[in-house]
Amino acid sequence: MTAVDPAEAREAIQKVREEVAKLHDELVRYQLVIWTGGNVSGRVPGTDYFVIKPSGVSYDDLAPENMVLCTLDGEVVPGTPGSERAASSDTAAHAYVYREMPEVGGVVHTHSTYAVAWASRGEPIPCVITGMADEFGGEIPIGPFAVIGDDTIGRGIVETLRGHRSRAVLMQNHGPFTIGKDAKDAVKAAVMVEDVARSIHIARQLGEPLTIPQQHIDSLFDRYQNVYGQSSDARR
Repeated sequence: MTAVDPAEAREAIQKVREEVAKLHDELVRYQLVIWTGGNVSGRVPGTDYFVIKPSGVSYDDLAPENMVLCTLDGEVVPGTPGSERAASSDTAAHAYVYREMPEVGGVVHTHSTYAVAWASRGEPIPCVITGMADEFGGEIPIGPFAVIGDDTIGRGIVETLRGHRSRAVLMQNHGPFTIGKDAKDAVKAAVMVEDVARSIHIARQLGEPLTIPQQHIDSLFDRYQNVYGQSSDARR
């Protein structure tokens, strides 16, 4: 990591604090969490830090000043706002992802109902709707069973998603973790995981969902990722 201007670093940290604190509202809004479970983290661009939710704090009480600043080793940075609190119990997992996947700028974990139901069966969510092809480029894979407390979950996330188009993994018997270019992008993926998990669960109650040929999945993913939402000039 190259040298960072201290003033620029402080500004970047504050911006990520504000973003991460606010994004937890989206987890509540989309009913992805209950009580104090679940968390959002965001890498601080240009630094070796990330910001994550404190452990056991009500969503109503989250604010930029009580977000916890951590190193990429998962250690709380002493003397910073929020450092008097314990960081999320998933901090080691998030830190491992940031260390091993430098392209990742945000990580989210939820206990959303339908995604957890798929995780409890140890079954990947098949790509049988076009919106899922757009967002994930294929199935949402299952990661290995891992017990919380160290970086074992992080290792499972990285091993499963490295080289995979999906930005989501269902950790077996646990639940979904999502990654993104930043924290907002990872939250979007978490919202979409629950949406497709619910839709495909319902479809399976009615019968066997129809498959989408791989070439169409590839085409849909390419269009959504590289063309959708772009201006006409950008598409030329």
